[in-house]
Amino acid sequence: MKPFLGKFEPYLYSLFRIVVGFLFLWHGSEKLFGFPPMSGGGGMPPFLLYTSGIIELVGGVLVTVGLFTPVAAFLASGEMAFAYWMAHGPHALLPIMNHGELAVLFCFAFLFIAAEGSGLWSLDSLIFRVKK
Repeated sequence: MKPFLGKFEPYLYSLFRIVVGFLFLWHGSEKLFGFPPMSGGGGMPPFLLYTSGIIELVGGVLVTVGLFTPVAAFLASGEMAFAYWMAHGPHALLPIMNHGELAVLFCFAFLFIAAEGSGLWSLDSLIFRVKK
């Protein structure tokens, strides 16, 4: 039996990849350019701020457009794992207690994207003719 919405799976996956990448790139934009203005990233050492900002902005753009997606998503997943254990993990055991839910979600979403690849709506599929 085909799962509910199964026939739309390639389209829904591409939409998922695009939305996750788009949401992620704004974290890098905020760290590097202060836009959109938010309160995140306060107290980070400049080296970590700029390094994570570049990974988030460039990785987010690459995942959004679907270019070199597995590599960009794997790097972003690792950055989110690092961010969780450095910024959130020391405060409490559970993500709900240490406000690390977003880092955990991004980490596993990017890990899934790295494993699944670029998908149907991607520059990778246009340039490299990847079929799934």
